[in-house]
Amino acid sequence: MPRRAAARSKPGATPDYVRALEQQLSRYLPRQQIARVRRAYEVGAAAHAGQTRQTGEPYITHPVAVAGILAELRLDAETIIAAILHDTLEDTELTREAMGTEFGMPVVELVEGVTKLDKVRFRSRQEADAESFRKMLLAMARDLRVILIKLADRLHNMRTLGAKETQSRRRIARETLEIYAPIAQRLGMNRFKAELQDLGFRALYPDRHRVISARIKAMLGNRREAMTRIEEALHVRLTADKLRHRIVSRIKSPWSIYDKMRAEQKSLAQVMDVYGFRIVLDSVPHCYQALGSVHGLYKPLDGRFKDFIAIPKANGYQSLHTVLFGPFGAPIEIQIRTEDMDAIADRGVAAHWAYKTAAAPANSAQSRAREWLSGLVDQESDTHSSIEFIENVKVDLFPDEVYLFTPKGKILSLPRNATALDFAYFVHTDVGNHAVAARADKKLIPLRAPLSSGQTVEIVTAASAAPSPQWLDWVVSGRARTAIRHHLKRLQHEDAVEFGHRMLDRAFTALGTSLEAVPTAVLERYLAEQKYKRFEELLADIALGNRVADTEAQALLLAHGDHPHAARVASGEKILINGSERGVLTFANCCHPAPGDDIMGYLSAGKGIVVHRLECPNVPELRKAPERCIEMGWAADVQGDYRVELRIDVANKPGVLAQVAAAIAEASSNIENVEYKERDTETATLLFTIEIANRKHLADVIRHVRRLHVVNTVRRYPL
Repeated sequence: MPRRAAARSKPGATPDYVRALEQQLSRYLPRQQIARVRRAYEVGAAAHAGQTRQTGEPYITHPVAVAGILAELRLDAETIIAAILHDTLEDTELTREAMGTEFGMPVVELVEGVTKLDKVRFRSRQEADAESFRKMLLAMARDLRVILIKLADRLHNMRTLGAKETQSRRRIARETLEIYAPIAQRLGMNRFKAELQDLGFRALYPDRHRVISARIKAMLGNRREAMTRIEEALHVRLTADKLRHRIVSRIKSPWSIYDKMRAEQKSLAQVMDVYGFRIVLDSVPHCYQALGSVHGLYKPLDGRFKDFIAIPKANGYQSLHTVLFGPFGAPIEIQIRTEDMDAIADRGVAAHWAYKTAAAPANSAQSRAREWLSGLVDQESDTHSSIEFIENVKVDLFPDEVYLFTPKGKILSLPRNATALDFAYFVHTDVGNHAVAARADKKLIPLRAPLSSGQTVEIVTAASAAPSPQWLDWVVSGRARTAIRHHLKRLQHEDAVEFGHRMLDRAFTALGTSLEAVPTAVLERYLAEQKYKRFEELLADIALGNRVADTEAQALLLAHGDHPHAARVASGEKILINGSERGVLTFANCCHPAPGDDIMGYLSAGKGIVVHRLECPNVPELRKAPERCIEMGWAADVQGDYRVELRIDVANKPGVLAQVAAAIAEASSNIENVEYKERDTETATLLFTIEIANRKHLADVIRHVRRLHVVNTVRRYPL
């Protein structure tokens, strides 16, 4: 946030930093466009007059520096102007209308996309940051230049981070490493990514950065002769094969070394023991020819070749990667690419910027970035929490991807460790919602199975299939997680509305009347007083335990003018459940109720109705809040599987566990968990958690287990 200085800066000659910017722009922009940029500086300088940065410099130096970073990427005049004015709407008296009149609405929209939401009140700093990030991503989806300005803004702030207090410095550095550097990588902007990572690492872990930097410097000095000899050998071989080329030696950054040490549990010496070179050529055929040349010079390591030219990375990156046995005992990592691929690897979406001519085709990084952003917009519409949204986006910013094929040959890029269920949601949300299994390279696999690059994946669907809460444990991508949560929330709301209606009807019946007796006008007035937009919201709150049905029924009768303590009718009516209400019902883990048991419901605020067996030891305590207790029973058409526990005393002999498990499986029951409760030399007590359909099924399982000669007793637990 800019600080207001005691006195305004005096007008004078053009500052050197403005002249330097104009000189940069003169290399690619016409004179009239540079004049517009100069005017933007004058407007920005006047708006920020008297404001200073924490370094003590005039505040206008920051937006001009941001514009300079973007000028290095040769971005258009509108982007440069928006960069100079990017803080004016938020921190100065300059209005949206004045900016639009002077520079046009495209500039205003860019500035608004970058502008933070500091003027909006949020419950926490975390929520404010998340909402600001969410707004920026949606603006990115409309215009990619928004994120380019934001990344340049963050880069300059990181370059001048030293003026901040330690706590702020660490917070900004962590945010840079977790969010902005991965975004730069996702957009293919490796130059930005590398500097953001290095500056973030230095600010967050200054001692580690200093030690690793010193080791890199020392090691490079010791290895310079070896690197020169390898480079000369590569040059001689490529020249002999008549390939025009340039060779660049690659040096790992302190952050990449530190990150690899952490991820792979390697020492600094192990990570550094690699020579890296990039070979840049003039065409794709020459890239493959150069690959043959270097493989002829040094033997390749088996399994270390990757073709990112034929299958580009998700951010548009293209290159051939190979690792060779070197002459000095250390492996040689080689990247081979064209000049155009090198520009995209360095600048990503900003390479060959095409905004000045709308008809010009976007490069692969730009088109892939727009695909990614359109997917984020779909996620955003299904995610109600900004914090949840940003967590989902973080998942999608993993640097590693797996590349998978659909049966028709389309390539999909998914995050590392993605499962078949993730793949289903990347194909289409409806495919994910109805998935039941998958085939990877024509072999049947479960939905939770992780996938490997190069597999051809086909999803098996069924109209009756639907997401369950367990699916959230089977996916790693933000897209799949958002779609599953959205479906579950919708189901829960529908179940809660239906169940809340049944509870309210029962409460009215117990009072000797019905909901239809309350006039519509009275109901609408009551809903307005209670801050509900729709009747369904009240019903859902009743089912979720946030409201008590008896209390609401009495309040509605009171609002209608009837006496709130009307004589209760001992209706004895129970609410019957059939197992399809899982969105709003949970079955207590203390007693594991199953169809056929005598049950009751307890309204737990926020959790909904928790179903207990009447013989559950916790029921007497629950009965102390009678207004939250609900008489319940089982419907005739009960569905689904129910978890119960069996306590089985057995002879402590080898193979007993396998015999008991086999008997349970023969009775068509799934085993969820098994543990030893007690054990001595003669006997053992096993506790099995199994799934059953009803009490008859449970009795069948117990009969199968009792037949075993190694079983002494078997009983339901708790008793």
